[in-house]
Amino acid sequence: MLKSDAAPLRKTPSARDANPAPKDNKRTQVAAGFLRQIEDGAEPANTEGAVIDQTPSQDATPPSTRSAATAKPAGEIELKLIVDADRMAHFNAAPVIAAHARNKGSRKHLKSVYYDTPERTLRRNGLSLRVRQSGARFVQTVKTDAADDPLRRGEWEASVPSLAPDLALAMPFVPEKLRGVLEAQALEAVFTADTHRHARIVDLPSGTVEVAFDRGELAAGDRSMPVSEIELELKDGSASTIYEIALRLAEHGVVKPSIRSKSARGFDLAAGVPPAARRPRKLRLDPSVTLDDAFATILRSCFLHLLQSLPAAEDGRNPEGVHQLRVALRRLRSALDLMRSVGTLSNLDALRSEAKWLAQDLSAARDWDVFQLETLPTIAKACPSVAGFDALGRAAAQRQSGAYRKAHHALADRRCALFLIGLGNWIEARGWRSDVPAEDLGRLAEPAVNFAQRILSEQYVKLLKRGRRFKSLSVEQLHRVRLATKRLRYLSEFLLPLYEDRKSTKRFSRRLAALQEELGAFNDMAVTASLLEGLDAEPDSAVAAAAIAGWQARASIGVQPSLQGTWRDFTAARVPWASQG
Repeated sequence: MLKSDAAPLRKTPSARDANPAPKDNKRTQVAAGFLRQIEDGAEPANTEGAVIDQTPSQDATPPSTRSAATAKPAGEIELKLIVDADRMAHFNAAPVIAAHARNKGSRKHLKSVYYDTPERTLRRNGLSLRVRQSGARFVQTVKTDAADDPLRRGEWEASVPSLAPDLALAMPFVPEKLRGVLEAQALEAVFTADTHRHARIVDLPSGTVEVAFDRGELAAGDRSMPVSEIELELKDGSASTIYEIALRLAEHGVVKPSIRSKSARGFDLAAGVPPAARRPRKLRLDPSVTLDDAFATILRSCFLHLLQSLPAAEDGRNPEGVHQLRVALRRLRSALDLMRSVGTLSNLDALRSEAKWLAQDLSAARDWDVFQLETLPTIAKACPSVAGFDALGRAAAQRQSGAYRKAHHALADRRCALFLIGLGNWIEARGWRSDVPAEDLGRLAEPAVNFAQRILSEQYVKLLKRGRRFKSLSVEQLHRVRLATKRLRYLSEFLLPLYEDRKSTKRFSRRLAALQEELGAFNDMAVTASLLEGLDAEPDSAVAAAAIAGWQARASIGVQPSLQGTWRDFTAARVPWASQG
C-alpha cells in the first residue's frame, strides 16, 4: 500500500507564555537545521518548535468532527488569489465561504515595515525581514522564498516592542556567512504595507484554511501599488484543501493564482524593476526514492517554475518572463508524458492539452522577442552598409505588440486560472494514484531509479538512431534529431538527479545541453524565415530582410563542422545510468 502524500503534520506548541532567549538550546538546534537546508538550496524542514512566538487564534482549533486532524507545520502553506478590488465583497459572500466559514471572522488593520541592508543582502539570499503591527502588538517575521514546493515557505516569528526590528532575534535564522554582513551594516526600511484584512476560518472535510481578504497598498518612497488579494493559508489537514477552495472561488469570479509575496512585490516596487523570471532550480532526488514520490517532486518543480514565471510574463517588461513560462510549460508537458510510461492516466490528456493551449498563445511573443532582441540587432551591426533595418524593426515591433496582446489575453483568461488551480490540486492530492490501473498501482511504490534507467535508455537509443549518418542528414532529419534531443534533455533534468553528482552525470548533461543548443540554431533560422514571410514591412526594408535570410543561410553552412563535432562529443560520453542494475 502506498504511503500518503505527506507525513502527519505536527502541531507547533503555542509560545503564548514564553519567548525563548537567543541562547535557548531548542531554538539553536532548530535554527541550525534550518540553515543547513537553505544554504544547500533546499526547502526548510517542517521542524516542530521552529516558530518562536506564534499564538494560534481560538478559531484555528481543528473541528472535533475530524478525528484524524493534524496541525500545519512550522512555516506557512499558502496560495494567493489576485482579484479586482471591487469584486472582493462578492468573493467574501461566495457559497464556499458562506456555507463553511465558522463565523463572520475578524477584521484587522495591519501595518508592516520591510527591512534590509542598503545592498539588499537578505533579499539576494532568499530571506525577508518584516515587523508588523496589529493593534498594540508588534511581531517580527523572518521568511524564506519557496525552494522546491510552490505552497510552502519557512516562517519564524517573534514578539518585539515596536516597529523597529530586533536583529538579534532574527540571527538564528540567518546563514552564518551573512551574519557578519548584517552586523556591519545597519538595516533600513525599504517599503511599507498598509492592509485591511478580513480573515475567516473555513472548515472542509479535507482541512481547515484561513481565508484572508486583503485590501491595501504597498509604498516605497513616492511609488505605490494597490493590494487586492485573497490569501488561503492552511491551518490543518491536507494542502489540497487550499486548491479545493480556490477552485470554488474561481467559479464565482475572475481570480489569478499567485505565490508572489508582498515582500517580492514591495522590493521590486522600491527598485523600480519588473518581476524577475527565474530559471528552474535543479531537482534533488534521493536515489532510494519511490516512483510515486519522484513524480510528486518532478511535478512540483514544474509547477513552481510555472507560477514563478507568471508575474514577469503578465507584466511584459522583461522578455525573459514569457520565455521562462514557455520553458515551464514544456517541462510540464514532458513530465506528464513521462508519467504515461506507468499506464493510461485519464487526466493527463486534459492537463497536457491545457498546457499546450497556453504555450501556443505565448509562442509568437517569444519568437518576436528573439527576432527583435537577438537576430535583427546582431545582423544589422554586422551589415552597416545595408539599408532598411530600422524600417524592418518598426514593422516587427507592431507584430511583437500584437503577439503580447494575445499572450496577455490568454494569461488573463479564466481558463488559465482554472488550469493552474486544477493542476496544483491534482499534484498536491497525487491524483495520478486514482488514475493508474489497479494492476499498475504497485509500480508507483518501486524504486524510481529502475524506472529511470529504462526510460533514459529508451530515449537515448531513439536519439542515436535518428542521428545515424549524422554528416549526411537533411534539414528535416536534423529537426527530428533536435526533437529527440530536447526530450532526452528534459528527461535527464528530471531523472539524472537520482544518480547524484557523478562526474559522468555532469559530463553527459553538459554535452547533451551543447547538442541541443547547436541544433536549436537551425530551428531559430526556420522561425526567422516564417516571421519574415508574413511581415508587412516598408518597401525599403526588403533589402534588410534579404540580408537576414542570406546571413542565416551562410551561417547554417558554417555551423555544420561545429555541430558534427558536438554530436561526436555527445555520443562519446558515457551514460550515467550504465552501471545501474
